[in-house]
Amino acid sequence: MKLIKFDKEERYIKAFTRLPKLLYSREDNMEDPGTMRKILLGEHPLSGCFSLDKFLVLDDSDKPLGRFCITSYEGDDTAYFGFFECVDDADAARFLFEKAYEFCKERGFKKILGPVDASFWIKYRLKINKFDKPYTGEPYNKDYYLKLFTDNGFEVAEHYTSHAFRAIDESYANDVYEQRFKTFTDAGYEIRSPKEEEFSSAIDDVYRLVTELYSDFPVFKNVKQEDFREVFMSYKQIMNMSMTKLAYYEGKAVGFYVSIPDYGNLVYHTGNPLNIMKILSTKKKPSRYIMLYMGVDQSHRGLGKALVYSIMKELMSNKLPSIGALMRDGKKTQEYAAGEITDVYEYVLLSRGIQ
Repeated sequence: MKLIKFDKEERYIKAFTRLPKLLYSREDNMEDPGTMRKILLGEHPLSGCFSLDKFLVLDDSDKPLGRFCITSYEGDDTAYFGFFECVDDADAARFLFEKAYEFCKERGFKKILGPVDASFWIKYRLKINKFDKPYTGEPYNKDYYLKLFTDNGFEVAEHYTSHAFRAIDESYANDVYEQRFKTFTDAGYEIRSPKEEEFSSAIDDVYRLVTELYSDFPVFKNVKQEDFREVFMSYKQIMNMSMTKLAYYEGKAVGFYVSIPDYGNLVYHTGNPLNIMKILSTKKKPSRYIMLYMGVDQSHRGLGKALVYSIMKELMSNKLPSIGALMRDGKKTQEYAAGEITDVYEYVLLSRGIQ
């Protein structure tokens, strides 16, 4: 085995992006090869926010066995270990993790945190249960990855859950949430979906709120507003606006709830014309919705349940199930609609100290 540190050499970029195709099926490969290539070449909208060191582990015949990147941020002594993929082989994994540790130690880092694919806004966290068909936005990986991490010096640092909720219809009643919605709307709050022409300004509102509300998350880093806008403008093509809500008070956005239909992995493989047709069909007639992001200005306590009820009303009309995605342990969002939960997906963030 050998470790290759590369920059923009085409043959290594191809090997790096080919590995997921060898490990995953067509149905559970969640990597967008076009986006991955932009990241490796430093052409992604967020590339200016971080430094990326890229590595491949090859066997003696140059077949890729594993890959990873180390992301670093100026003024931060934590190394972010990500874009990890590896064959199910203890020796290959041990070699990969040892080389990653040696590199981070030589660079003077104090800790390794992962998996973090460069940025909070690209992908992070490791899936640890329910390896069936992945949902859109889920950090997906092989089921043996947790063992590879823990066998090689990593410990769980953070735990997250996604909650699957049953379908509800017009007969559904939740007096607490309905009353909370009425209380806030009667007090002058406006909770509504953005119009098509308001999408760009809605992104700016979400950017401001996210920057304020998510700053205590372990891997959160501020990004420029224009870069954030460029990343999230693509969401417009896959969103049904009725399932995204903004809450306004005295003309100012004070809460948001962003949802999209569940496209599985179709949106990561748009180079296939058939997938484009499937995406359009799914957008028109979803089988369920994924609740990706939610936040409420902390000076408007209780607004969260009102926002949730506004989404519940849409789900009642659609009669569809949903997933509340990727909630950090200890956050109030994990308590919402607890009685309607049908399944729980789990994820972790892991760390390893450097001696």
